[in-house]
Amino acid sequence: MEALLTILQSLLIILFAPMFTGMIRKLKAMAQQRQGCGILQPYRDIAKLFRKDEVVSEDASYLFRLIPYVCLATMLTFALVIPFFFNKIAFPYIDLVTIVCLFSLARFMTILGGLEGGSPFGQMGSSRELMMSVLVEPALLLSMMALASIADVGTDVSGIPVAIHDLGLLAISPALILAASSFFITILAENCRIPFDNPSTHLELTMIHEGMCIEYSGRGLAMMEMATMIKLLVCSLIISTMFFPWGLSFTMGPLDLILGFITTVVKLLLIALAIALIESTLSKYRLFRLPNLLTASFTLSFLAMISIYIL
Repeated sequence: MEALLTILQSLLIILFAPMFTGMIRKLKAMAQQRQGCGILQPYRDIAKLFRKDEVVSEDASYLFRLIPYVCLATMLTFALVIPFFFNKIAFPYIDLVTIVCLFSLARFMTILGGLEGGSPFGQMGSSRELMMSVLVEPALLLSMMALASIADVGTDVSGIPVAIHDLGLLAISPALILAASSFFITILAENCRIPFDNPSTHLELTMIHEGMCIEYSGRGLAMMEMATMIKLLVCSLIISTMFFPWGLSFTMGPLDLILGFITTVVKLLLIALAIALIESTLSKYRLFRLPNLLTASFTLSFLAMISIYIL
C-alpha cells in the first residue's frame, strides 16, 4: 500500500505541474488587472504541440532530438524522489547532492540543445545560462547543505522533513529563514523567471531559456515545456515539504493524508502568489546585474551556515 501511495503522489506531481504553471499565469494576470488564460491552458498547449510535426535544423545532430527526452526523463526522476503530500518517496535512498546533480544535468542538456540547434539566438541563450550557472549551483548546493545541517540527519531526502518537523518551533530559526530565502532566489534563476528572465517574452535579444529552446518545435518543444513545468513545481515542493514540512503526512492514516494534501496545495498557492507578485512588480534585470542577485543568494546561504554554528 505504501508503494502504491508513493507512485500515486509521483503521478500527481507530473499531472499537476502544468496546472501549477497555469495558476502562476492566472495570478499574474489578476495582479495586472487582466483576465488572462485559464489554469488549464498549459495542458491544451502541450497537447497541441504533441500533434504538430517537428522541424529540425540541418545543422543539428542526433543529440538535438535526444536532448528533450533526457530533460523530460530527468524531471520525471525528480517526481519520484521529492515528496508531495506523503513523506515516503519511491526511491528512499536519495540525498540532496543527487538532487543538485539532477538540476545540473538538466541545465547542461538544455544548454547543449541551444548550441546544437545552430541558431545564434540559441547560442546566445546558452552562453547566458552558463554564466548564471556559475553562481546558481554554489548557492543551490550551499542552501541544501544548510538545510541538512539544521536537520542534523545527513543529506537523506526522506529523513530531513521528519527531523525538521520534530524540531517544531525550534526549527524556525534565522538559519532556516536565510536558507529558504536563498533557495527561493535560486528557484527564480533555475526556472528563468523574472527578474532573471521573462518566460513570456518574444524578444530574442533578451531571452535565456526561451532562446535555448527556440529551434525546437512539435514533440520536442512539448517535452521541453513539460520538463520546465515539472521543474518549477519540484522546486516549489522542495520549499513546501523540506524547508517547511509542517502539514506533510508522515503516516498512512486517511485523515493525515487528506490534511497533508490540502496543506501542500495551500503552500503551493502561496508560492505561486509570491512568484506572480514578483513578476508583476519587478522587471527583468539587465544581464550584468544578475550576478549581484545571485551573489546575494550565495551570501544568504553562507550566513545560514554561519548562524547554525553561532546560535
